[in-house]
Amino acid sequence: MTLGAFHLSLPDLLALALFFALWAGLTFATEHPPARRPSVSELMKVHRMEWMETFLTRNPRIFDASVIDNLRQSTSFFASTCLIAIGGGVAFLGNPDKLATLRQDLPILPYDPADWQVRILLVLLILTNALLKFVWSHRLFGYCAILMAAVPNDPEDPVARPRAIQAGQVNIHAAKNFNRGLRAVFYALAAFAWLLGPAALALAALVTTAIAARHEFASHSRAVLLGQAGG
Repeated sequence: MTLGAFHLSLPDLLALALFFALWAGLTFATEHPPARRPSVSELMKVHRMEWMETFLTRNPRIFDASVIDNLRQSTSFFASTCLIAIGGGVAFLGNPDKLATLRQDLPILPYDPADWQVRILLVLLILTNALLKFVWSHRLFGYCAILMAAVPNDPEDPVARPRAIQAGQVNIHAAKNFNRGLRAVFYALAAFAWLLGPAALALAALVTTAIAARHEFASHSRAVLLGQAGG
């Protein structure tokens, strides 16, 4: 397969297929884990709803407002970081002289600038996906804050609990998009390995998936959430 001056070989196609399959598979496994082995993301859903249960009777609710604000700041930070990285990448692609200089400085890279442009473009597209996830997460945390503000101070008010549950559900959805954005950043970093060839891309995808899977299914934080961690 040839795109202009760019040639996509069979090993490239196989490496890309593995890359995206691992990314999609990890996302599915994290968001739909087996009941006997929940992921950290799945465990945190329970705690987010418990937060809203506690929020109902907490007075004053300054602490809860502070937590939501911190969550929004986190999404804003990562969105800004992705935007800066995308801008830098676009500027880099628009200057062929820099690509030629990189070729001279790093002779181990086997591809010419036309090949590099396509490979770097893949990174930028993944970072764009991450940016969109972070922006939507930021907005959802804002919705959650408004719903929390609409919860009456009296926990016996008939609308208090339903609104708190709504806030919890929106909070969970915001966290899911934030996690997807982080995962996209991980795989964007792995995609840089494609500059070294399809084998490097496949290896980077496998390593990234293994690390991310360990965070979700075999980390110390997961053991803490399950009450299985030692002292």
